[in-house]
Amino acid sequence: MHPLDRGSQTVIDMTIADYIAEELARRGIKYVFGIPGGPSIPYIEAFEKCGIEFILTSSETGAGIMADVTGRLTGIPGICHATFGPGAVNLASGIGGAFLDRSPVVAFTSEVPDVMMGRTSQMNIDHQALFRPLTKATYRLQRDCAGVVLAEAFALAGREYPGPVHIGLPADFADIEFPEDPVLEERPGNPPAEGVEYPGEALRKVLRNARRPVMAAGLTARRRGLGPAIVEFLADRPMPLVVTPMAKGLVPEDHPCYAGVLFHSLSGLLAPVYEDADLIIGIGYDPVEFNFESWVPGVPLISLDTVRADMPESLEGYQVTGDLEFGMELLKALMPGAGNRALDQAVAARHRIEDAFSSKAGGFGGFGPVAAMRILQEQLPEDAVVTSDVGSHLHLLGQFWKPGEPDNLIMTNGWSSMGFGLPAAVAAQLHHRNRTVVCVTGDGGLLMSLGELVTARRYSLPVKVIVMADRELNLIRLKQGWKGAKPLATSLYEGGLFQADRILGVRTIRAETGEEMRKAVKDSLAFPGPLVIEAVIDPAEYSELIRPQ
Repeated sequence: MHPLDRGSQTVIDMTIADYIAEELARRGIKYVFGIPGGPSIPYIEAFEKCGIEFILTSSETGAGIMADVTGRLTGIPGICHATFGPGAVNLASGIGGAFLDRSPVVAFTSEVPDVMMGRTSQMNIDHQALFRPLTKATYRLQRDCAGVVLAEAFALAGREYPGPVHIGLPADFADIEFPEDPVLEERPGNPPAEGVEYPGEALRKVLRNARRPVMAAGLTARRRGLGPAIVEFLADRPMPLVVTPMAKGLVPEDHPCYAGVLFHSLSGLLAPVYEDADLIIGIGYDPVEFNFESWVPGVPLISLDTVRADMPESLEGYQVTGDLEFGMELLKALMPGAGNRALDQAVAARHRIEDAFSSKAGGFGGFGPVAAMRILQEQLPEDAVVTSDVGSHLHLLGQFWKPGEPDNLIMTNGWSSMGFGLPAAVAAQLHHRNRTVVCVTGDGGLLMSLGELVTARRYSLPVKVIVMADRELNLIRLKQGWKGAKPLATSLYEGGLFQADRILGVRTIRAETGEEMRKAVKDSLAFPGPLVIEAVIDPAEYSELIRPQ
């Protein structure tokens, strides 16, 4: 029940902590991720009374990532919390991910009371200055506008592009009485648009003159669930389709128009598809993943998105902004249906990529990353959810993996922070209690987030972690090679990573061959708790599959 409709109990009887907890519960929040501080104790108690579980994480960065992924999967802003100073700074890295990966999040931090603002005191920094460049807005809660701030934060977090909003909670606010605010009219995060803005006759002309168009779908298209609409569009107006990494799974990969994924491994094989184009049509293409000028040839570019895209003046660009499905209907009306001889190029590119992966299935040393991923794809259930950390393995996974549905592969590409994969898997498993959730990470990324294994253990979450253990920061080593530099500061360790059958109380299995990997994955799926597979791979094939962009 809304706190403003509590019948005989008046609003004045509530504390600020009670009000915030009831508002979160009313909006469908089930979890708050974070690490407590002294001032947050009343909030955690209020959350419990409202049926909201405070998920204790091993780091505030992990809490931000878990809130990010929860927001992606539910469409409701994910909620996270950190305490003063160092807690807030740690949280900021996870919040940056929600900002550039476009996830709705509301982040709370404890702050000093008003009387200590601007004073020298322990753990005291300006949280608004910290979060301003990482969020859509940052607020410091005031006693007489708590309801207004909370409503505005939720509305803003969900509005296009979605993203994080920060709210600072003064340390002496939790237990004070909540003053009566006016009843607020709800404003949806994504209000329905009646139409789109577009450059009229200029757009009509460029569409009618196109003979070899190529479509590029991106993050916004995935977030707005445009896969079926794109398939319908391509049925009458076939053209090659390329996608960005975070749009992976938007369209079935056996679709006759599908060519492959931009930016990730072997994407150079897609060049003949778009270099021969006379028009590029971006559908929900967010340049935060891969700037247009990095690949679009000198031909007209149409960008259809919910907001205006960052488009350089060097390109002949036409912006169509507003409701995406309405905009696609507009493009249909302006663009005649016809066959497209460039489809042969799309199919050929897709086959070249598949053949390149097939040729590496055994690895240079007998067991490489492609072989490990192929075994994983064969063994996992079709509805398995895979989260990926950042590194060379992500570049392969982003092109190679067949997720079936877009939300079955979760990654960061706008923010691209190592340490993402494991906390992302914890959040995904909380949301998908009865599905298999697997984190694929490199050893470097795992070392940055290892403590979240205990989070999975604490909440009995059967997350499976596949570590592509190559003992180095391979992607950095590759980039050093491209620059002709020495491979310095990339070696992580010698020998095995764990050298034990348990790490932090979580079972580990070591696999050094394809046969061992296949058995390890099979055994892990039958194991009821979290489990880590150390896949000891030969990284040599990365150098042939990943090239400079």
